[in-house]
Amino acid sequence: MVNLKISSVLRTAAATTVAIVAVAWCWALAGLASAETVSSERHDFRLVTVADGLEHPWSLAFLPGGDMLVTERAGRLRVIRQGKLDPSPVPGLPEVAAGGQGGLLDIALHPGFVENRLIYLTYAAESFFFKGTEVARARFADGRLTDLETILEVRPKSSGGRHFGSRLAFGPDGTLYVTVGERGDPDRAQDPDDLAGSILRITENGAVPPDNPFIGRGGARPEIYTFGHRNPQGLAVHPDTGEVWAVEHGPRGGDELNILVPGANYGWPVITYGESYAGFAIGEGTSKPGMAQPVRYWVPSISPSGMAFYTGDAFPSWRGNLFLGALSGLALVRLELDGNEVVHEERLLRDLGLRIRDVRNGPDGTLYLLTDEPDGKLLRLEPAP
Repeated sequence: MVNLKISSVLRTAAATTVAIVAVAWCWALAGLASAETVSSERHDFRLVTVADGLEHPWSLAFLPGGDMLVTERAGRLRVIRQGKLDPSPVPGLPEVAAGGQGGLLDIALHPGFVENRLIYLTYAAESFFFKGTEVARARFADGRLTDLETILEVRPKSSGGRHFGSRLAFGPDGTLYVTVGERGDPDRAQDPDDLAGSILRITENGAVPPDNPFIGRGGARPEIYTFGHRNPQGLAVHPDTGEVWAVEHGPRGGDELNILVPGANYGWPVITYGESYAGFAIGEGTSKPGMAQPVRYWVPSISPSGMAFYTGDAFPSWRGNLFLGALSGLALVRLELDGNEVVHEERLLRDLGLRIRDVRNGPDGTLYLLTDEPDGKLLRLEPAP
């Protein structure tokens, strides 16, 4: 009964947000520069620069009224208003440890943002020269953050600047999923008493949901939903089934697309389709009883980061497709699905050499991309005229 009430509230809040945003985006998208037409298998489109001058942007959130929030890995939260980047960063952030792959990373709006103004941020935090992933919650109003609180801290913190994970997604029941990398220490991913190398599931306040799979199990952290992950940097909820899908970086090859099953072990580093950067085998092969197989894997690596099921109306033949950003793959990857099976893959924008960090459905029914560059851009795919 509680979950049904929560789901009803979330649906009402989402519908309200969409209605508000749909009206506002008419003026918010005005004045975008024209672009050449790009051909693909299903649709021709234009790639338009909405904003540039972003330092390694990592994630994007759409606000009611047409504004957008963008995180920069260097530790800044920026506002894009009417297609222009506000030169002043949003004040009130937590202390962020920027360096290597760490910094200010993902952002997600609470499903009831219109009423409560709550946003969630993941970032690398430092303590005594050691770093770890943390999740903070704050209110965004009048251009600043207030009521900041840390609701999740991954311990132990460790040295090095790799594999923070850090994607966020709210499930249909209002719980929050958080991806955490193994921080470059593969063995941590196989330890259920360690939050690293796992995908976590918490409430909006940071508490443990009572139906998490490791509740009451000795030697296991109750926040863990799945484990055996290397560095998951993409997370999306299937719009029809409510299943949570994730992508993660393999080593040299072996990037994975997975559907999350409560309590499942996804194998890293015991099984993998990749190999070490020196060319040596890792673990015990590509499969083992009790360890989940990916829906799809990539050899060589594409370094997937950011993903979204397309649900808009601007590109009807893409509806239901899964889009991934590819960093080393320098592409936008489009996957056609038949149920939970990938039946076709297309790589878009390969000739542009873009490191695509994030992919988002826009309130206007189009797709938005962030490029991971010192002078990063927010790009929009819009139908060709």
